[in-house]
Amino acid sequence: MIEIKELTQFYGKKIVLDHVNLTIETNEICALVGRNGAGKSTLINSLLGIIPVKKGIVKINGLKFSKRNSGDIAFLPEKFMLYPPLSGLENMTFFALASLKTVDMVRIRELLESVSLWEDRHLAIKNYSKGMLQRLGLAITLYQDSGILILDEPTSGIDPMGRKEILQILKSLEGKTILLSSHHLDEIRQLCTHVAYLEDCTIQKFTVDEFLETQRLGDNAL
Repeated sequence: MIEIKELTQFYGKKIVLDHVNLTIETNEICALVGRNGAGKSTLINSLLGIIPVKKGIVKINGLKFSKRNSGDIAFLPEKFMLYPPLSGLENMTFFALASLKTVDMVRIRELLESVSLWEDRHLAIKNYSKGMLQRLGLAITLYQDSGILILDEPTSGIDPMGRKEILQILKSLEGKTILLSSHHLDEIRQLCTHVAYLEDCTIQKFTVDEFLETQRLGDNAL
């Protein structure tokens, strides 16, 4: 569960988030949408503790965010920093050790199979397509088995088949709280339960049906 209360973030005199309130319950898949520059990255970085909270409160599973509960969140950036000379399996093993200090080969195989990369596990990732790299990043993120997933444009630049595969994987997850930034209405329609719409430094939360209706009426724009 993610709770944001009265979050205010600013750079100098420029206010980016102004008394933002947002709750994302367990099992909700919430899309974070808004125009470029609306503050989506600032919100995500605030949740991850990358940017200190200037005003307000961010709670993860009922507790203020700290290093102690940072393991409750797994983050997939739009561009995952992988190691091109290494194979997919070697990258997966490296990040498993880095995040949890353990390597569970059974789980690694399950995850690589779930993202259709087991057959290519020994191939250096410099030879992977963007879709393959994104799927590998997702597998690495899921290895942490965190209750909360934050995904930044998880299907950006991926072909329709690759996007379909990632959406199917995310749909299959259970017991997770998911926040993902997206510009794709079809993706939001297929995957999400709610939408957090960021505009004018504040957030409105909708069900997907409510949000799609505002889009139809032209009240908001992605």
